Amino acid sequence: MLKKIVIGIAVIVATVLAFAATKPDTFHFERLATIAAPPEKIAALVTDFRQWQVWSPWEDLDPQMMRTFRGPESGPGAVYEWSGNSSAGQGRMEVLSASAEEIEIKLDFIKPMATSNMLRFALTPRPQGTEVVWSMDGPMPYLSKLMTVFVSMETLLANDFERGLADLKAAAERG
Repeated sequence: MLKKIVIGIAVIVATVLAFAATKPDTFHFERLATIAAPPEKIAALVTDFRQWQVWSPWEDLDPQMMRTFRGPESGPGAVYEWSGNSSAGQGRMEVLSASAEEIEIKLDFIKPMATSNMLRFALTPRPQGTEVVWSMDGPMPYLSKLMTVFVSMETLLANDFERGLADLKAAAERG
């Protein structure tokens, strides 16, 4: 009986591991919101990392978080480095390109797990305001693939992106 249980568990574990290996090598995640403000105003809140404390969903993960800003105050070359508790981790962001239509930011996590992702903010004028599409793209190493067998990227990122966009909307519409 014990032998059958051990074999059954081994088969289940092997199936999960094999299924994880079939997952894509990269991920893409995005959310959008319409903000009643011009693209330039929204871009200013995104390209100046000092403004992220107003709207970023991750800024309040650690009240004692250490922040360092390097390079220009905003736009290409602006760098934001942080180091915080286990929730905030440690990492670095750099604005690679910025315009009123699109902003690209390289996001490097150092802790708790080293990874490099790209953030993109696409800003499209619409009659009711600016459509903002916030996306993240990155690699899916095997450990991440295994994790997504049990928890989807949607579950991991949806609340943060939606809260961040809601706070960005509030900040941009406030004036």
